[in-house]
Amino acid sequence: MERVSNGSRFRCLLEGPEDASCVVLSHGLATDLTMWDGLVPLLTQTHRVLRYDSRGHGESAATPGDYTLEQLGADVIGLLDACGLEKVHFAGLSMGGMVGMGLALHHPDRLLSLAVCDARGEAPPQYRDAWAERARKVRAEGIEAIVEPSVTRWFTRSFQTDQPSRMDAMRSMIRRTSVDGYAGSAAALRELDYERHLGKLTVPSLFLVGSDDAGAPPDVMRRMQSATPDSRFVEVANAGHLSAVEKPQAFAHALLDFLSDVDGRPPATQGMAPVR
Repeated sequence: MERVSNGSRFRCLLEGPEDASCVVLSHGLATDLTMWDGLVPLLTQTHRVLRYDSRGHGESAATPGDYTLEQLGADVIGLLDACGLEKVHFAGLSMGGMVGMGLALHHPDRLLSLAVCDARGEAPPQYRDAWAERARKVRAEGIEAIVEPSVTRWFTRSFQTDQPSRMDAMRSMIRRTSVDGYAGSAAALRELDYERHLGKLTVPSLFLVGSDDAGAPPDVMRRMQSATPDSRFVEVANAGHLSAVEKPQAFAHALLDFLSDVDGRPPATQGMAPVR
């Protein structure tokens, strides 16, 4: 379905039982809502799930110019209003996790909880320089220029070797990202500065990371978790940056255990892979 939010048009999917609490899933840069395909069937057994294509990604409209994390957060608030959702759990991966931190800081009244997955909280100089260079390259050469560098950076070597069809699906997903959407979002990531404010968070928070994530390493995310009140940390074994794609069952296990605690209900994770 399509919804209009914050002056732009978005593709989103709302699935699962209408009487259950809702989880919003927010994807990373150069992916789209299909990134969550392996996870959603596990979540919709107990929760309603809203996922959407971020601005300039997938089938959502692309607007020109630099984006900001505040703008991407306002997109989410508009989608919640358009879908009649007052208060939700929010789980974001990479860029989506950064958007989630902004929402928790500026709109805590709209969140039941926050899951920050494989995401940094600040942008050191080398990080800002890398995103500026990638955006320049995409502007000059098109989105194809970052397809192979992205997929090889996101996944463990074993996943790249053992899952060729899934790797091809990820390549296709990247190619669905518009140049404006990629470059505009990269500009938002360069201004990331939420880590120093994490002590102000008032919503229950989960920091979840793949053990082999080189983009948002476990030690970085553990530091973020230690600064955040009422939070927990989970490391998904043998997973890279897109842990929800590489290990959906382990990712779902960690997320559902957290959501069950927040919702005050027994966990619904029997039969899922364990995490450490």
